[in-house]
Amino acid sequence: MNSREMIRRCLEFTGPERIGYDFVAPQPSDFVHAGASEGLPDIPEEQDPTIRQEVPDFPGHLHRDPYGNIWGQLTDRYKGEVVKGALQDGWHKLEGYTLPDYASPALFRRAAERFAAEPDKYRLGGLPGFPFAIMRDMRRMDHFLMDVLINEGEVLRLNEQIVAMLIGVMDRYAEIGADGLIFAEDWGTQDRLLVSPTTWRKIFGPSFRLLVEHAHARNLHVLMHSCGDIHEIIEDLVEVGIDALQLDQPALTGVERLAHEFGGRIAFYSPVDIQKVMQTGDKAAIQAEARKMMDLLGGFCGGFIAKDYPQWDAINVREEWAQWARDEFLRCRR
Repeated sequence: MNSREMIRRCLEFTGPERIGYDFVAPQPSDFVHAGASEGLPDIPEEQDPTIRQEVPDFPGHLHRDPYGNIWGQLTDRYKGEVVKGALQDGWHKLEGYTLPDYASPALFRRAAERFAAEPDKYRLGGLPGFPFAIMRDMRRMDHFLMDVLINEGEVLRLNEQIVAMLIGVMDRYAEIGADGLIFAEDWGTQDRLLVSPTTWRKIFGPSFRLLVEHAHARNLHVLMHSCGDIHEIIEDLVEVGIDALQLDQPALTGVERLAHEFGGRIAFYSPVDIQKVMQTGDKAAIQAEARKMMDLLGGFCGGFIAKDYPQWDAINVREEWAQWARDEFLRCRR
């Protein structure tokens, strides 16, 4: 059973030979990753002086993304945060606004080459955002959280355009042989959703369902990353068909609770919790949590894929600590 089949079986609960894994090279991984967004790079302020003119007082480095948002960066280690959204000055700017063409076939040549080079691995394509993540940047977060309450019509108009763009991206990935798609959309604080569950279901749930159903119609799995406590909508995510949740903080809900309430109905694709466990540097605790995740989340004829956090050093987790978790996942993987 090759890596591609292993991950399919993990996601579909059809009896893989072991758990899946996705560790940072040179550690083993069942995945080959690619992203369409690689073909539309950000523009640094050195190449476009108008960027600094729009945000003259920001003390760090500035760059503009393909949506037209200006990001501020205080350190080279992180992308930064949006300091001025493309539509921040008003919804009137939506008239005549054109989304970047992420569905252009030319942007998928490199992804196609990567997939073709490793045919035995699970081919995972990165989406250039999802509606909430894209819109909150374009309006900036503080504006957009008010928009969902007082400018619902404008939110839904922009949402419709973004959904159409993402459907085009999904179609391109299907054409080059992707097995699944992943998107990042952080919905939680440390103890609750950013919006009420009622608001999520009314404004965003229908788009989730439409996009996931389209992906499934193209034989693509859908994996969702989210930071924070999203327990209140996990049942909704199961119902709309999300195949796996990529949670870096599974301990916020609790591994036992995730397994009890959702095990066997949605897969989990996670490292050992990056805040409550990995940060301790306690070898026994890290190893015990890894075993618990395998036993509970992966105990449904599949359902669990172990992964690394992409930049352990950025969150002050030593490589030695990360290796303790990897070794445990690899040693007890069956």
